[in-house]
Amino acid sequence: MNIRKGTIDDLPQVHGLIRELAEFERAPLEVTTTVEEMERDGFGENPIYKFFVAEGAEGIVGIALYYTAYSTWKGRTLYLEDLVVTERLRRQGVGRKLFNAVAQEAKDTGAKRFRWQVLEWNEPAIAFYKTIGADLDGEWINCTMTEEQIQKYGI
Repeated sequence: MNIRKGTIDDLPQVHGLIRELAEFERAPLEVTTTVEEMERDGFGENPIYKFFVAEGAEGIVGIALYYTAYSTWKGRTLYLEDLVVTERLRRQGVGRKLFNAVAQEAKDTGAKRFRWQVLEWNEPAIAFYKTIGADLDGEWINCTMTEEQIQKYGI
């Protein structure tokens, strides 16, 4: 299994894995991004995300998509948006290799924080994060506005 930085040519397979993740997370209709949007947002004039891929003989079987954020208290933060391994290869160490690649990127870029989220029912992921010593914080509440809510917001 080869772990490498993702390229624009990987995006069709990456998008397929994102759709597979949405199925796993019981939200298949929530994926509205297109490959074209991912091309623009990751490889256009102002790239806003990067990713690693896990590639085997059958092609791309896992991704770790991340971006840089900024904490006013701590500074540079690397945020892991999605870590996906195709279902048939889960629990074989592919996810750990992808996670390690992003953790190394956090070190290499001088990040003061490395953050991500996990669904409360995803016990295998939670168990993994506990084994690596990550803090699982139940204090903070996630807040989100949809595209429609953003448009309706009275400014």
